Amino acid sequence: MKKILVKHLMVRLSEYATVHQDSHLIDAIFALEEAQKKFEASPYVHRAILAYDDNNQIVGKLSQWDVIKSLEPKYDYVGDLRSTSLSGLSPEFIKSMMEKQNLWQEDIDVICSRVSGKKVKDVMYTLTDQEKIDFDATLGEALHMFVIGHHQSLLVRKGDRIVGILRLVDVFKLLCDRIKACGIKRG
Repeated sequence: MKKILVKHLMVRLSEYATVHQDSHLIDAIFALEEAQKKFEASPYVHRAILAYDDNNQIVGKLSQWDVIKSLEPKYDYVGDLRSTSLSGLSPEFIKSMMEKQNLWQEDIDVICSRVSGKKVKDVMYTLTDQEKIDFDATLGEALHMFVIGHHQSLLVRKGDRIVGILRLVDVFKLLCDRIKACGIKRG
């Protein structure tokens, strides 16, 4: 059986939205928009921006969640939402948390104005080794990492450099296409 490798499925860094970590958040938003225009061949738009440092090394990722969370500074008092599981918490408790912290109560224009002056490095998520996969890794290795980590993407590294991003949406499309090609009869 022919093995599918990560390097054949990844989006190259040159095709992805990137900004310097010292850029303003508004510049990252425009960079994402530009990258999406260039990537029109795919029905799946980019949902994150990768941040690089002075050595052109990828040091973080700015997701839609990160941008949204940065618009409401009171989340800083809630704690680390990435490690907080809401499973098992009642909808009433989650709503009371929102009311108690007075989250998202201001006018949308006031909320959006908070982007002004924010830097990417203050909002971005610093990636862990569990979110990086080798260029020559197999699809099976990538699938395992996606399932175990619940990741939406993995950074692809060749040696010690990040060279691309493997998006769950692209892997899922490949799997669905292969499943449909198997000739399984529909119900």
